Amino acid sequence: MQTSEAMQSTYQRLKADFGRQLRVIYALIMREIHTRYGRENIGFLWVLGEPILFCAGVAILWTAIRPSHEHGLPMTAIVITGYVPLTMWRHCLGQAVKAFEANGSLLFHRQVTPMTIILARASLEIIGTLMAGLLVTCGANFLGFMKPPQFYGILYLGLIFHAVFCTATAMIFASLSEMSEFVEKIMGVFSYLTLPFTGAFTMVDWLPPKYRWYMMLSPSVDNIEMIREGQFGLNAHAHYDISYCLFVNLLLVIIGLYLTLRVRKYILVQ
Repeated sequence: MQTSEAMQSTYQRLKADFGRQLRVIYALIMREIHTRYGRENIGFLWVLGEPILFCAGVAILWTAIRPSHEHGLPMTAIVITGYVPLTMWRHCLGQAVKAFEANGSLLFHRQVTPMTIILARASLEIIGTLMAGLLVTCGANFLGFMKPPQFYGILYLGLIFHAVFCTATAMIFASLSEMSEFVEKIMGVFSYLTLPFTGAFTMVDWLPPKYRWYMMLSPSVDNIEMIREGQFGLNAHAHYDISYCLFVNLLLVIIGLYLTLRVRKYILVQ
């Protein structure tokens, strides 16, 4: 009986702590929106507006200058299924650099930690990009440039894996940018040099067989391959490894948690 009561008490305490952290993250998200976009004009709608302009602009440009189909797949759908995940990753990475220093004054509040700060920033970018991607996709479907997804399950799985990947890399680079100024300086170059290895503008099946294995080492490539199989079905001839994605994402999350829990002593509070 005592063991049961102790377990119930522990469960209630963990539930209360988890709820408190969720409220802190929500409050940080709202603060980030008001700080970044202000309260005037369309305000928080820029959370959607900015990714929509990126995704829709690139989709329109590629649709206009490229053939309507490539390797049997519609060009508009190829761009949207690749550029939405790419935008999510780049925005998470961009907002992660010096995120702790920018919000250092908030660390005087006991409930606010480096973990809640980076989770709030990553969540804002992921939610905004997903909603923007949904609106762009609905518009492309309405105009006849895309069709509804063939397999929703694998599409959602790819999006979940990619959201975890973006969050984990945001935690890692947010911490490293506080520990080393060199990391902050090279982030712009790094984000551009890694573009060919994101899988956003090509598919593994389009590459020579001897190079496919190297591309699939990138978790982003596997994630986008899942998303495209969900969109196009078996016509996409997607290549991915779910067990590999699970392992890499778990490893990145562990590394991100370890660095985030140790970064506080490096944060310069203004």
